[in-house]
Amino acid sequence: MRPITLVLAAGLALGLLAAQPAAARSTAPAAKGTVSEETVHDVAAQLRCVVCQSLSVADSPSEIAHEMKDIIRERLAAGETPEQVRAYFVEKYGTWILLAPPRQGFNLLVWVVPFGGVGLGLVLIFVVLRRWSRGPAAAAAVPAVDPAMRARIRREMAEGER
Repeated sequence: MRPITLVLAAGLALGLLAAQPAAARSTAPAAKGTVSEETVHDVAAQLRCVVCQSLSVADSPSEIAHEMKDIIRERLAAGETPEQVRAYFVEKYGTWILLAPPRQGFNLLVWVVPFGGVGLGLVLIFVVLRRWSRGPAAAAAVPAVDPAMRARIRREMAEGER
């Protein structure tokens, strides 16, 4: 290549960098390395979107979710681990931002109560089915009637027919 072509190419590259907005330059991967989109998606899938609260950041179409993914990408490119990135969002928004609450303290109830409820329901169904299969036990044993009582019942029934 001729020297004049190299100078023009370098000038063009510098001109493009200068024309680029500062925000666009800051989202470029840092010198520590590039981040795979799979890693960004994995971290974003664990965080709740603050706009559409039933979706993860990875699945949300909102602008804020895109900004959050950019923040995740920047922090991972800066050398932070996925756990540190999640901790950043928890510090900023609280544990509400996590789609799956941590399995400790009061949040442990969210993980234990559903399984306890299913277990209790199965035990209840087992007890009810067992009682139904046995049938009524009291109807099988008819108490013996005293002969004097039997005579009185016949007499009253005969009087009632008149």
